[in-house]
Amino acid sequence: LADLPLLVPSHRAKEIKTKLGTLLQKPDSAIDFIILHPEKPEKLPKAQKPSPEEALQWRDSLEKLLQNPYGLASFRSFLRSEFSEENAEFWVACEDYKKTKSPEKMVEKAKKIYEEFIQTEAPKEVNIDHFTKAVTMKNLVEPSLSSFDMAQKRIFALMEKDSLPRFVRSEFYQELIK
Repeated sequence: LADLPLLVPSHRAKEIKTKLGTLLQKPDSAIDFIILHPEKPEKLPKAQKPSPEEALQWRDSLEKLLQNPYGLASFRSFLRSEFSEENAEFWVACEDYKKTKSPEKMVEKAKKIYEEFIQTEAPKEVNIDHFTKAVTMKNLVEPSLSSFDMAQKRIFALMEKDSLPRFVRSEFYQELIK
């Protein structure tokens, strides 16, 4: 900001400084956080909406939730609202990876998953411990269908312990089980 007057006329610099100061202040109310153009929400598959009984099973089984297309979409939307969707995205990418037949495709997908979720400072870096990261990187020297298994299990456990209980308490889930 000290260099601002050199780049901008002084009256304009004061105006910018005032606006920046206003933006940096702590908001007085939640109204300041309203997003005028939110991202398009993920469309939930209409035809496959679960019965309340089926949705009730999700409380006790993250696996059942993730295997149900409607459940997965709703869980991902919930995680997106909490800014933690990378975990579900990583899990889905690993499931897709395990279905890969071609060794060339496997190498290509492994590289993409590593760059997107595993490497330090990755755009959607998942929270795994150093040991798991090291094992995963070692597995990627010669990619196999199980290269990401340990990391995927760690992320599954994290979602099961942390994200699933919050999802089950969410309004969206509560509406599904009515």
